[in-house]
Amino acid sequence: MTIRILVADDQHLVRAGFRMVLSAESDMEVVAEAADGASALSLARETRPDVCLVDIRMPPPDGLEVTRRLAGGGRPGAPKVVVVTTFDLDEYVYTALSNGASGFLLKDAGPALLTEAVRAAVRGDAMVAPQITLRLLQHFTKPRRRATHEPAEPLTDREEEVIQGIARGLTNPEIAAELYIAPSTVKTHLGSVQAKLGLRNRVEIAAWAFRTGRAE
Repeated sequence: MTIRILVADDQHLVRAGFRMVLSAESDMEVVAEAADGASALSLARETRPDVCLVDIRMPPPDGLEVTRRLAGGGRPGAPKVVVVTTFDLDEYVYTALSNGASGFLLKDAGPALLTEAVRAAVRGDAMVAPQITLRLLQHFTKPRRRATHEPAEPLTDREEEVIQGIARGLTNPEIAAELYIAPSTVKTHLGSVQAKLGLRNRVEIAAWAFRTGRAE
């Protein structure tokens, strides 16, 4: 399957750079570019992309509002939105994720993390830049005693280790390398954790880890 992508950013050079990176991937295609929020919304309706890469600060509506209108409410068929910005501010991250974003990256994240975030969004996962994941979760969650919010079905020791890696902002390959297991095995454990906890993605898992004292 080819992942159809819309890029929304008010800087032409940024859009061109993203197009070059994404077009180099055999499973990705940039179907539209927008220089402002209004165009992003219009082009999203016309081209029906799978993923929208959206900047925050651009002519109105801004990227946070665009994210809410495109991804908010979990409507069937709605595109996934990954916010990519220069501004590393906690309130932007929190608002973007609350508005339905499937990821939050900084523009200096690099090609590998950008393409990984796009694929994660399509899978229904969420990717937040590793350098801000820990700070974000510590700020917006309060650790509680480990005895609270335990899953109905106990977690295995390996699943606990995977959760701790996620809470530290590690990617699946990084967790695999640390635990000396295959990335596919990490993915299997992640799926099991999501099922046991009733959570949708790794951001929710990390927040749960902080609330239950697993990531102090």
